Amino acid sequence: MMMGSRRKQIVAGGGAVIAALALAGCAGMGKKDTATMPAPDAYAQLYDAKGADRGRADIYRDASGLRVELVARGFGPGTYGMHVHAVGQCNAPDFASAGPHWNPTGAQHGRENPMGAHHGDLPNLVVEPDQIGRATLRLVGSRFEGDGGLLDADGAAFVVHAGPDDYKTDPSGNSGGRVACGVIVKEGA
Repeated sequence: MMMGSRRKQIVAGGGAVIAALALAGCAGMGKKDTATMPAPDAYAQLYDAKGADRGRADIYRDASGLRVELVARGFGPGTYGMHVHAVGQCNAPDFASAGPHWNPTGAQHGRENPMGAHHGDLPNLVVEPDQIGRATLRLVGSRFEGDGGLLDADGAAFVVHAGPDDYKTDPSGNSGGRVACGVIVKEGA
């Protein structure tokens, strides 16, 4: 049974990135039929600074760019900034090793910043009481590999921050510390 659903469409980066976000909490919701679902092209297993499992982001290539399917576990009720970071490292305790946001176009940060946004900007994750955070994100025009791609020479990481992104402050949206991180790796690597 699905409890609570929230949909939002956000356009960023002068139309270069479109993220459609569907958040839903779940308590007793049935598992997806994985036999009919394609394997992701890449994924990020998320951990907090103590090494506890905080969910997973599956990444799929499609004709328009990239699609991210996120399941976030162990987060209290609240709003959390989410970003793709430019370096494929997640060294605890602060995950600073993930570097700045993924920004292959050299834009500023923030959906509401007249000079933004960049490819690493994502909508906030809203977690309702007693629910698991879920999101589907579309990054239109984003490349998977190669120069300027998600998986370039130094890789990338998916990061969840302690507070909400204000969608305008460069470089990080005042979203606070990094509370969960996962290195994005190719499926089967």
